[in-house]
Amino acid sequence: MPDSSTTSAAAKTARARKPRLDKALADAVDLARESAEDAGDGIGEHLSVEAESERVVTHYFECTLPGYRGWRWAVVLTRAPRARAATVSETALLPGPDALRAPAWVPWADRLEGGEVGTGEVLPTEDDDDRLMPAYQLSDDDAVEDIAYELGLGRERVMNREGRSETAQRWYDGDRGPTAPIAEAAPAPARCGTCGFFMPLAGSMRLAFGACANLYSSEDARVVSADHGCGAHSQISEFVDTTPQGVEKSEIVYDDEGSEIL
Repeated sequence: MPDSSTTSAAAKTARARKPRLDKALADAVDLARESAEDAGDGIGEHLSVEAESERVVTHYFECTLPGYRGWRWAVVLTRAPRARAATVSETALLPGPDALRAPAWVPWADRLEGGEVGTGEVLPTEDDDDRLMPAYQLSDDDAVEDIAYELGLGRERVMNREGRSETAQRWYDGDRGPTAPIAEAAPAPARCGTCGFFMPLAGSMRLAFGACANLYSSEDARVVSADHGCGAHSQISEFVDTTPQGVEKSEIVYDDEGSEIL
């Protein structure tokens, strides 16, 4: 007597076995073509027939409509038990394996990249944005602890710890962090945190970030990390020799030709 594991394996094999192609339905190509022609235009040659289940098959016809390369007209036929006549269940135009199709739709929130909101464009913030929290809730940021200001008189929402941490990491890893090419090319001591033009941010960001206020720096008016750097540091002359080297001073020549001696 077979054990239960053998019986179970046999049952799985039976379920996985492809259904047998019904010959009467497979031969009903003309009926399938008539149904496809009634449903639409561009019916080409018969491509194949596939068994879907017991006494159910699908006939596929080439679609010759412009712009539908690789698509197929599909006609599903079936018949009742012990009946010989085939009937049409449904007809549809379906994409084939090589069909030209539009790419899968992606929500705008997943397509949007940083910095893409430009002049004249608006970007609504979701009510459940996980970077924000109601301003009346206490936070661990000293800059938002003043409830008298925030409650009803100031901002309705403020950034929470997760939002600030995400922002800090993005800034630090970006073009205003310590690994940016301009920072790596600058002298090692020329870090923004020791520059006179460095204006620290408020709150929990103060120790790590500030705004550059040097008119002549390419980072002017941008948020930079304290260990960022550039060649416009306020004490740059202390870190590198900025005097001309090997340049001979030319002799002073006065051109007094044509002048009148008094």
